Amino acid sequence: MGELLVEFLSLNPRQTFTQPGEFAGPYPSGAPAIFAAQVARLSHRAIIFGCVGNDDFGRLNIERLRHEGVITDGIQVMNNAVTGTAFVSYRSPQDRDFVFNIPNSACGLFTAKHIDTALLQQCRHIHIMGSSLFSFRMIDAMRKAISVIKAAGGTVSFDPNIRKEMLNIPEMEQALDYLIEYTDIFLPSESELPFFARHKHLSEEQIISDLLHSGVKHIAVKRAQRGGSYYQLENGQLQALHLPGYEVKTVDPTGAGDCFGATFVTLFLSGYPVPRALQYANASGALAVMQRGPMEGISSLAEIEHFLRDQR
Repeated sequence: MGELLVEFLSLNPRQTFTQPGEFAGPYPSGAPAIFAAQVARLSHRAIIFGCVGNDDFGRLNIERLRHEGVITDGIQVMNNAVTGTAFVSYRSPQDRDFVFNIPNSACGLFTAKHIDTALLQQCRHIHIMGSSLFSFRMIDAMRKAISVIKAAGGTVSFDPNIRKEMLNIPEMEQALDYLIEYTDIFLPSESELPFFARHKHLSEEQIISDLLHSGVKHIAVKRAQRGGSYYQLENGQLQALHLPGYEVKTVDPTGAGDCFGATFVTLFLSGYPVPRALQYANASGALAVMQRGPMEGISSLAEIEHFLRDQR
């Protein structure tokens, strides 16, 4: 559930937003949309809830998600707003700046009233992106969705997906605290962990231990090219697994974390052992950065396994 938008990507390195330049796009995007597309590419059912405008950008998003096999019945088409957009500038292959039109676009108008409860009740898991916490309306919708899923015995995964451009939104900080209380699977990047520290100057291990003791059951930390780590408590003791990443040429990092998260959550919930789910998630993230465009690097199980065979 969350933002649906199109992205325009700068073609030239160090392109700024204060001078003319070349941008490629529109690409279907939005972190929840990328996540859902990756789940569907793995041949699992994914439903997405959100809003688009009654325009070509909205139609582009819906058609692409349907093509991937995502169930789009939860997407509302708005006549009084345009589909969201994002412009991306690359200061380096990993360091990006964004200009978002999200809160004032169609996805910013999504409310709890737009949720098809019967459709939501088909779900046993909900994934939340921090980038979707851009308005009190969306946060209220998230609360409703979480309550429905949890009441049915379902689970919640949460990727903070923090964008510095969104940190001035006052609702976000409270929403982050609320979501942690209900999170079963937490998927932060290593740079995001300090946002969830109870006190300053805590080590990464201390932050993770505190989160697990507070009720989070599983934590998978994204470390980009350095791979990923998994943490859980066993008999009150912190257990950790670290797996390295893969050396590939980075064309576009947008969407890599979403693909990592979608692959880990999907495979873990479907019964894969943690080491294998984490290994496949690392591979999924590596495949994602090799393609230009946020949704262009999603990968099937066969493609992930082919990639892993080539790495031996």
